[in-house]
Amino acid sequence: MLDFDAASGTIATTSADRLLSSAEDRGWTIDWLLETHAHADHLTAAHYLRERTGAKVAIGRGISAVQESFAPLFDADDIKPDGGDFDRLLDDGNKLPLGELEIEVIATPGHTPACVSYRIEDAVFVGDTMFMPDYGTARCDFPGGDARQLYRSMRRLLELPAETRMFLCHDYKAPDRDSFAWQTTVGEQADRNVHIGGGVTEDDYVAMREQRDATLKAPKLLFPAIQVNIRAGRLPPADANGRRSLQIPLDVPTGL
Repeated sequence: MLDFDAASGTIATTSADRLLSSAEDRGWTIDWLLETHAHADHLTAAHYLRERTGAKVAIGRGISAVQESFAPLFDADDIKPDGGDFDRLLDDGNKLPLGELEIEVIATPGHTPACVSYRIEDAVFVGDTMFMPDYGTARCDFPGGDARQLYRSMRRLLELPAETRMFLCHDYKAPDRDSFAWQTTVGEQADRNVHIGGGVTEDDYVAMREQRDATLKAPKLLFPAIQVNIRAGRLPPADANGRRSLQIPLDVPTGL
């Protein structure tokens, strides 16, 4: 991701450069930059990494719906709701080559329309679809989100072999846990996930998810992050003075 300080408006590539250095030290070639979705809480470095490596940036085809929802908020005529800026839009069941490996694309919408998971042999990378078993599952109140759709997406993941390793995008740490975690298994999720584990029904999950989502605030970096991420990490165009700016749409009360 890009290093972004909202208070000063500073963007840096320190974290992305560490990833490049790590790959170089190991003699790895970066062929794919795979987005699980357009995140709402950090800025992707995909465009910068593509420029440095020549790798292709891919995301779920549902990104067009996310672009269509958010681009008008920023008067962003350079964003077209066709997946522009991404090199490849992915569909459920697509296979991507990676050296001697193969990446299977699993469409897992619900958190956002663009969400996909990536299965590589005995591992699956699920983005924000699910979190650690003691924390639960993703919110569904962003434009295009759907709790019922997320439930069905997660059930698809839970049909994978129980020993499948599951890697997560975020860990917010449950109240009784002090250390961060980023890996679990399908079996652990099926048995112990506090939102969907143990055979929770679709209707019960949807009721819980919608009630919980109604209490959540928007992520602090929602607007800065989303307007960069739906451009695949490309920053907004410069103005006539050469300045680049991120917009914060305001919800202004009547009469103010």
